[in-house]
Amino acid sequence: MKVTDHIKNANGKTLFSFEVVPPVKGQNIKDLYDNIEPLMEFKPPFIDVTTSREECIYVKRENGLLERKVTRMRPGTVGICASIKHKFDVDTVPHVLCGGFTKEETEYVLVDCQYLGIDNIMALRGDAAKHEQYFKPTDGGNAYASDLVKQISELNKGNYLHDEIETKHTSSFCVGVAGYPEKHMEAPSMQTDLMRLKEKVDAGADYVVTQMFFDNQKFFEFCDAAKAMGINVPILPGIKPVAVKRHMQILPQVFSLDVPEALIKEVQKCSNNKEVRQVGIEWAIQQSKELIAAGVPGVHYYSMGKSSNIQAIAKAIF
Repeated sequence: MKVTDHIKNANGKTLFSFEVVPPVKGQNIKDLYDNIEPLMEFKPPFIDVTTSREECIYVKRENGLLERKVTRMRPGTVGICASIKHKFDVDTVPHVLCGGFTKEETEYVLVDCQYLGIDNIMALRGDAAKHEQYFKPTDGGNAYASDLVKQISELNKGNYLHDEIETKHTSSFCVGVAGYPEKHMEAPSMQTDLMRLKEKVDAGADYVVTQMFFDNQKFFEFCDAAKAMGINVPILPGIKPVAVKRHMQILPQVFSLDVPEALIKEVQKCSNNKEVRQVGIEWAIQQSKELIAAGVPGVHYYSMGKSSNIQAIAKAIF
């Protein structure tokens, strides 16, 4: 079922959903299952599965020189989506990136999703490769998330890249995109960033999931500004509970966001990360309560592969 249908069928009740990360290559999927299992009691209508782009590693050759090789450390997003869908009887949302994929490779991924009965796609530009300072489109790939959304929309109409295929069985993907309550780090202004979001919606995006934030007022202002620009699709807030002290430095730097002074002070009082984790849970609970009271269609949690703190939040909320 499509994410937008889940929202409609909820009749105003706020949905609970979360995001997981594929295991590192060579690891077993059991750990992922074990982290999903405790969250199923809260009946998530869908689970997102992230995608990692390629990265470079250096292998030492017999002559002592280093050879650069390209690899993917967390492959298998579509397969994991199918496995989770089958095991837990829940809809899954694979993340599909521009970065690291040609349009042909993207089409193959989308066709695989169609075969497997996966109805939803999260369309993202993706970050710069680890060996690059700035994002560079892949040769033959989509440069922007709006381009990726257009490709998915064309496939939904039965228009493939190169082949003239006559079929009545076209795809019907529901497309999610990212929104940034504190603007994307590369955007020169909030207004420009909202214009990029509008382009994605105009290209066919059906809903928005936001980047994490810790100040609900920024989310509410973002939603008001989006609506004023004519963005009328559902917007789901993304929440990540703080778990360790170093998040106070890492999260603002990596995601270009502000941490409220009240949260910083609470974390600074903590003598260990166990206490920080509890502060993060309590802050996320209060965020979630306020968001639900405001009538958001769903709250989407970034679990990053661990479920105990998300479970504690969900028990207090859902």
